[in-house]
Parts: sequence; structure tokens; C-alpha cells
Amino acid sequence: MGRTSRKRSKLARRMVAASAALVMGGGGLIAVNVYANAEDGVGRPPGRSADAGAGTGQRMSTIDCPDVGNRLREVPREARGEVDGRLAELDSQITRAYERFTEAADKESVLPPLEEQRRGTIGEIEDAVDRAGARPDDLTGMAPCTVRAADRERERPAGDGDRGRERDQGQEQGQDEGQGQGGGQGGSGNGPVAADFVDIESVGPNVRRPRNQRGASRGTFTTDCGRNENGKFNPDNVIAAPGVGNGAHHMHDYVGNQATDAFSGDDDLANGETTCRNQGDRSTYYWPVLRLQNGRDEDDAQADGGGRDQNVGEIRTPSAVTLKFTGNPRGKVVAMPRFLRIITGDAKAFTNGDAEANASWSCTGFENRQLKDKYPICPEGSEVVRTFTFQSCWDGRNTDSANHRTHVAFADRRTGACPQGFRAIPQLVQRIVYDVPPGPGFAVDSFPEQLHKPVTDHGDFINVFDERLMERLTKCLNSGRRCT
Repeated sequence: MGRTSRKRSKLARRMVAASAALVMGGGGLIAVNVYANAEDGVGRPPGRSADAGAGTGQRMSTIDCPDVGNRLREVPREARGEVDGRLAELDSQITRAYERFTEAADKESVLPPLEEQRRGTIGEIEDAVDRAGARPDDLTGMAPCTVRAADRERERPAGDGDRGRERDQGQEQGQDEGQGQGGGQGGSGNGPVAADFVDIESVGPNVRRPRNQRGASRGTFTTDCGRNENGKFNPDNVIAAPGVGNGAHHMHDYVGNQATDAFSGDDDLANGETTCRNQGDRSTYYWPVLRLQNGRDEDDAQADGGGRDQNVGEIRTPSAVTLKFTGNPRGKVVAMPRFLRIITGDAKAFTNGDAEANASWSCTGFENRQLKDKYPICPEGSEVVRTFTFQSCWDGRNTDSANHRTHVAFADRRTGACPQGFRAIPQLVQRIVYDVPPGPGFAVDSFPEQLHKPVTDHGDFINVFDERLMERLTKCLNSGRRCT
């Protein structure tokens, strides 16, 4: 797939509307278009007026299904391939149901057939675990789904939000300042809406990090793997849905290992080419693409992960990508095991709740102000920044786990201590910067039912450092040096 990264015109010409709603493709979907160019008609499909879909009185809503994958803690290794495939099928069932949902007059009518499909697939997951000799969890109660209004706070057990913030690596999101200032609900459809954006200057400083203690590993190691200038994309997720094409239902940017797709095994990654300057780093780094909601079709407008999955608009190439490994504020770190897999954030956080959400949004010049569930509106001359601060504690045994989470953990955000039984490892911090027109008008790709909410942002990493370079990285951190 080709790459588009067009130069923008002068900023003043972009800011025609603050939160106009436009039809973006089929299915009656409405998306926010907030900076259409009045001179060239960008952002307006042929035959559509600028107020198409506005004032319909419809409220945006979506399908809310329990996440079976998060519930799985113990799955025998020999059953994981089949289980991962069935989990990916559950995602596809929701995607297909959501397409019908957008067109249905009676939204609830979509739910019974979806529940029937889910019940059968969940039964297959239980059977696979049982055949592998383990007692499966009773998951059948997770088959039913509900219709959820997009502006309704998801009900979740008390304390879930606190646990999510506890896992946020010292980036206390504390975003009461300015919440909801991005505007009112912007019509119905697939998002984003004006309320998903907030002026970064209205947010107070909210970043707190644990202080380094005596014996801390204070060094850093930075690896330069480019900005995906060569345009490597796919809608796969080799960690969460190995062996399943379009397992993510949204498009990913990739830097580092160029052999990465849904079907890549460890040997493929070990032998893959890399965009990293240091050829000893063949690691895979990937994240959902960011698109401009300007009405311009990308090359994937009719493809899986793109338009077929309600991800529309021009893919924006980052203006800068920094991949930095840092130490632990309490003590030394141990080397990461080769082929360690880490997912940070939750692609389904809008419906799951924010317990696993971990992406931060900000603007250059304002990075002491971080947002989790809002996109930032940056002042002129400032660029949008996405930051992923990965888990930095490892169980000492596994390179992956049944739910792709429990083999790693976050250190305590106040003290930097790892949970009991976990070891401190180098912490990956991904910083991705974008030059976008000022104001709203961009969004990350997402599962279609997640409505492109910023809280769903997430990053993925597979460690394919060679042993010698990983040893050097670890020594740099533990000795307090800055290395590249």
C-alpha cells in the first residue's frame, strides 16, 4: 500500500469549521471533519453539503461486548493458537455486527444473532482449553452484548479506574481540568466527535514520576528505527491474533522489523530485515496509524483495516519517532528475554473501561500535561505527541501469556517497585510526533465499535535485540550512561 503525506496549506485556510459533521463513506456513518479547506473543498465527498447529517437528532451509539480475552489467565500453551484464533473470530463477529448495527433502525435487533454466534465461539474456546487438560473458566455469561450510548460512562466495578491509573507508570492522568471542553456531541456515526478533543492549554500540569533512589538505574538507550517513511502497514496483530489476517481490524504503522505480519514466527523475526540503524536491533515496534479526517481517501479505502473497517482518511507519517529504553528508579534492571512480547494500552478501552488504558496524548512544549481519554488541540506551532510507556516488570519466566498481559506488569507509580515475583527490565518509551493542522480533525485507527476514541490507543513491542546488544543496553542503564 502506498503512502500519502501531503503538505498542508497555510493554517488559517484550514480552520473553516470547529466541529462540522460530514458523511464519510457508506453505511450512513458520520465523522467529524473540522478543518475542511474552503478553497479546494477538501473533506467533502462529491454531492454532499457541509452540513450533511447534521441536525438529525440521532445519538451516536455502539455495541458493547465483554472482552473474553482479558478474562483468560491460564491457557495451556498447546491450546493458545486455537484460542487466539477463536478470540479473533469474536472480534470479527462484532465488526460484522457493527456494520449491520449502523444501518439498522432497531439497534437491539442486531444483538440476538450476535449473542448466538458468540456463544458458539466461546464454547469452542472452552473446549480447546478442556482438550489441553485444563479446567476452562465458565465464559458463557460473556456472550450477551448491549447497545451503549457513546456519551455514557461505562459502568464498571468501583476501583477499576483507580487500578488503571495505578498502572500508568507515574503519568498521573488527572484530567479533570478541561474534560468535555472539546465541544458537544458531534452527531451520530463512527467518530471522532468534537467532545473527544480538548485544548491542551486548558489542562494543568499533571505528570508525576517516582524519584530516583540510591542504586537506581539512571541510564538511557535510544534506538533509531525511522518513522515508517517506507510505508509498512498491515491490519494484523501478531501478538494478540497470531496467524489471523486482519486480526486488528485497523491499520498499524511499523518500524524496525520488516518481516512482521500475522504469520511471523520467532525465526522469521530473527532473520527479518530492520529499519533500525543498529542492525543488532531487529525488534518489532508498531502502533495504530493516525489519520487526518479531511475526506481524502487513503490507498486502503476499500481494504481490510481501512475503509472496510470504518477507518477512513489520510494516513499521516510521523514527523518524529523516538524509541528510548530507561531504567528503574529503585535499582538495577535485568536483560529482556529475546522475543518478549508486550502490549501496552487497550484497543477496546472504550467498552472495556480504562483499567488497561496507558497511552498519553499531549503537544510539543506542553508534555508535562498528559491526556488519556482526549485528543489534544495544540496551539499553532506545536505538534501532537503520542507517548507509550511500556510495562517494566517481567515474571522471569514467560515471553508471553494467555491474555498477552500477565507475564509483564507495571512498577508502582509512586515508588517504582515491581510486584512481588517480578523483575525490573528496561522500560520502552515510544514518543511519536505528528505535524497536523491545528484544531480537531485527526484520529487513530480503532476497532469500528470503539469509535476512534483516544483512550483506545495502544502500542506493541517484540524484543528481537541480539544478545550482545541487549547486554550493552542493560549495562548502559545500570551504569547511568546515555547510549545509542
